[in-house]
Amino acid sequence: MKVQIDSGRCQGHGRCYDLAPDLFGDDDEGFGKVIGDGVVPPDQDREARLAVANCPEHAIELDEGDLT
Repeated sequence: MKVQIDSGRCQGHGRCYDLAPDLFGDDDEGFGKVIGDGVVPPDQDREARLAVANCPEHAIELDEGDLT
């Protein structure tokens, strides 16, 4: 599973990095950004889904395709 943020939609509410601080951070202007390559470790699946579900602008996308 992999996450990404659509920077055109993000308004900087910060819910993603509050709910999943190991997956998301904020840039210099306070907008959300993915940490690293966006691959979600299996033990952080729940946090990734919470971040997706709680983004007011639906700016976070979750790709559950095969990453191998």
